[in-house]
Amino acid sequence: MNTSLLRRIWVTFSAYVIGFYASLLNRFQTIGWQNIPENGGTLLASNHISEFETVFLPWALIRHRPLQMVWAPAKEELFRNRFLGALFRSWGAFPVKRGRDVRAGKTLNELLKTEKVMLFPEGTRNRDGKLGRGNRGVGKLIYDVRPHVIPTAMSGLNTWKAFNWGQQGKVTFGAPIDFSDLFELEDCKETHILIVDRVMTSIGLLLSEPEQ
Repeated sequence: MNTSLLRRIWVTFSAYVIGFYASLLNRFQTIGWQNIPENGGTLLASNHISEFETVFLPWALIRHRPLQMVWAPAKEELFRNRFLGALFRSWGAFPVKRGRDVRAGKTLNELLKTEKVMLFPEGTRNRDGKLGRGNRGVGKLIYDVRPHVIPTAMSGLNTWKAFNWGQQGKVTFGAPIDFSDLFELEDCKETHILIVDRVMTSIGLLLSEPEQ
């Protein structure tokens, strides 16, 4: 997608404002950012434990690679306020209706051909920090588009409070997942489940790694 330099500058500036809170007032760490390809369609598939993730994930990448965009589907309720909706859109978010949203699905497919997109396969937050099951639709998306898929593990953020400081949290980006064997299988429900299960297993392994 052709994104203007002005917009990229705005997104980078916004990320650094967020980063001041995340990593200076607090202690949000980024591990493994080198695993994210510089070019090509890339899905950052993350567990979902906090509302902070939607702004911290772009910061985790942009702090090392300024001017890059990280796109994200977001529930349509966030766009009902005209000002906030415009702000979220300027950062690369786009609305998704509950249930089947064909238009948002097409947008997601097109973005993943060339852009970086963050997605939470569980589909909902688990504030207890436990990893839930992945949505089969994510497996179908990966099968159809075949982007680089980076397992992404968030930890610590489910205990954060908005106006506190000194809080600890981190994101760990794993190596791209190999689906070559699964892409040889039939395009069906069972294959999509195998794909998303591999994604969730990879995220789980990152979450189980000892603290560095």
